[in-house]
Amino acid sequence: MKRNVFYGALLVLLLGFLVRENRLIHIPKQVEKTEESAEWQPEWYEQMAEEINDSPITLEVDGTMVDPQLGSLRMSQDGQFMIPYGMLPDALSCAALLYDGNRLVMERGNTHAEMTVGSPELLLGEESQTIAAPPEWENGILYVPLEAVTEVFSYEENWDAENRKMELTGSEDPATFLPESYDYRKAGRAPAVKNQGSLGTCWAFASVMALESRVRPEWNVSFSEDHMSLRNSFHFSQNAGGEYTMSMAYLLAWQGPVLEEQDPYGDGYSPDGLSPACHVQEIQVLPEKDYEAVKRAVYLYGGVQSSLYTAMVSDRDDTHYYRKETGAYWYNGDEKPNHDVVIIGWDDHYSRDNFNQPPEGDGAFICANSWGGEFGDDGYFYVSYYDTNIGIHNILYSGIESADNYDHIYQTDLCGWVGQLGYGKESAFFANIYTAEEKEELEAVGFYATGENTSYQVYTVTDAEGSSQFGRRRKVASGEVANAGYYTVLLDKTVTLEAGERFAVIVEITTPGAIHPVAIEYSSSDKGLTVDLSDGEGYISYRGSSWERVETEQNCNVCLKAYTRKVDS
Repeated sequence: MKRNVFYGALLVLLLGFLVRENRLIHIPKQVEKTEESAEWQPEWYEQMAEEINDSPITLEVDGTMVDPQLGSLRMSQDGQFMIPYGMLPDALSCAALLYDGNRLVMERGNTHAEMTVGSPELLLGEESQTIAAPPEWENGILYVPLEAVTEVFSYEENWDAENRKMELTGSEDPATFLPESYDYRKAGRAPAVKNQGSLGTCWAFASVMALESRVRPEWNVSFSEDHMSLRNSFHFSQNAGGEYTMSMAYLLAWQGPVLEEQDPYGDGYSPDGLSPACHVQEIQVLPEKDYEAVKRAVYLYGGVQSSLYTAMVSDRDDTHYYRKETGAYWYNGDEKPNHDVVIIGWDDHYSRDNFNQPPEGDGAFICANSWGGEFGDDGYFYVSYYDTNIGIHNILYSGIESADNYDHIYQTDLCGWVGQLGYGKESAFFANIYTAEEKEELEAVGFYATGENTSYQVYTVTDAEGSSQFGRRRKVASGEVANAGYYTVLLDKTVTLEAGERFAVIVEITTPGAIHPVAIEYSSSDKGLTVDLSDGEGYISYRGSSWERVETEQNCNVCLKAYTRKVDS
């Protein structure tokens, strides 16, 4: 946005505020219409920033509103619009990587830009430019000057003061900006390669590596596979194997992750009382064999946990499907997946001739394995795009927050998404009743979307005695999610709960094409799984008027959590 245009917008907005609040102000001659730009006083920007930052500023990019749960723009004390760096991947489809807590790297296609906290310099490729305002931290959030970002990625800005909305219009489709190759090892985002040994814990190693890549390079941390595989609610041995739904349940129940140093792998022992190092609040299940979605997730967010079939044994030598010399793997049979890895990059031009049996064409995903550094290329290897199983199951740990984001989690589904329930229709209502432990604010709810393009309506009921009172529910949130997975939804307005008060959280969910859209937890003899049904009071309904108790009628728990903060927090 040009500076003189910005002055005019600010003046109009400021005058609007002054008229609205019936203030009197002397307008100095400097702001009268002249041929030169007006000179604004610093205190005017401070007053403007205070007014504008008083409530959220929405962001619209190419006609699409950016999810307000991702954050809000703010105005700096010198009149610059600033955007939280964590919004950049979703809003502008660019990778935003924070190194050493102060160097921000933004990438999209062939565009590479860098900014440093507190510095007015921007590096665009090899060229240095001066920007109007430096990146700055405020209340634990790194804000970046919006004007610099929009110039880097060729967006036009339009500030709609009346509706408190910043509109960005791009000249090109950001969906075309995925590079032809990308490698976490070159970007400093690759998780450390570890060794699962002889135990059947590849699922835990893949989940942990995917988590570690999600928080890098900002946080170079090592999480514990031992804790994930021993301290979950499934109570299987480490040799029994597992799958991503077990990882999801463990993480979403806040049972972990814990730090590797607190619970090292391989000793068969996991200590009591360890607290999670962070809270996982969102996990997306990407569409089957949608390679563009997988690449986009890897580029913008973190490694994607996926599965393949392998008959390789401990020597890791050449096989019909694996070529040791190039670390290239391609399976084209009918066997189901039996091993989990993490996709950390790709190369569209990786030659088919690198494989023992050349597939139909070039291209491969770069994957992190859990067989130690002697396997493949220092523990990493290439899996052909034409592999039967790679890309069928795709798990992205997309929402990771600090461990103090909420004071309490109310839940009954410690084993998570075991199955589904419904009425043969795309829509259903489900609810849980909980009892507040102290005076709290209900801030969010969490639940699974069991399919793509799921829409939801969230309601609450206070002083809930039972489902007969669900008719007086209050709507507190609504929205839609593109992918299956687990989502934490912030309420439009928090709900105050008194100590000992029973409250209900209710969701109306619609999943196109589904016949059982509600995720449930239940005992399964086939899976060797026994769940506790005594800890919940859950309900399900076809229309939201007549309800049935799921623990007694369906022998299950509904997967619906509630998140609160103490009133004095």
